[in-house]
Amino acid sequence: MESPKGLSNIAGMVMQIEPIDLCMQKLKSERQYDEVIFLSPDGEMFDQKMANHLSTKKNLMFLCGHYKGVDERVREHLITREISIGNYVLTGGELAAAVVIDAIVRLIPGVLSDETSALSDSFQDDLISPPVYTRPAEYKGWKVPEILLSGHQKNIDEWRNEKSLERTKLKRPDLLK
Repeated sequence: MESPKGLSNIAGMVMQIEPIDLCMQKLKSERQYDEVIFLSPDGEMFDQKMANHLSTKKNLMFLCGHYKGVDERVREHLITREISIGNYVLTGGELAAAVVIDAIVRLIPGVLSDETSALSDSFQDDLISPPVYTRPAEYKGWKVPEILLSGHQKNIDEWRNEKSLERTKLKRPDLLK
């Protein structure tokens, strides 16, 4: 069924193009953006590699749709990239944007107190992180693996790599394909 203006009736609200375009024009008059990203369930699947890439950009603009999304012309003419955080639908893109932004920002030098920490996170090398332990070395009879107490960094690194691979095979074999 057509509405009087010839536009299809769709259940749910759609954000109009004009206010979005005016807002983007205003923001772009103040600075240049490397990417204009729309959070959408049908966008490119967000992953660590994308977070790494986007963390090298100077300015990113995020557009969060709501309910049924945005006028298609926004996607066709104003957006440079569409990103999805999973195969499900949220009421709006705000939570998805927060997830993407958090994953990107923590990779920017100076954000984490130890910049090398992010380099050893899960997915940086397409594997899940190895198990981690704290002190004391023994608690209720539960012990930290001896290798981690040895102080031999090469052996510790080999153990961590082995455990990452084992854990990935067990919990996320899809990452090894």
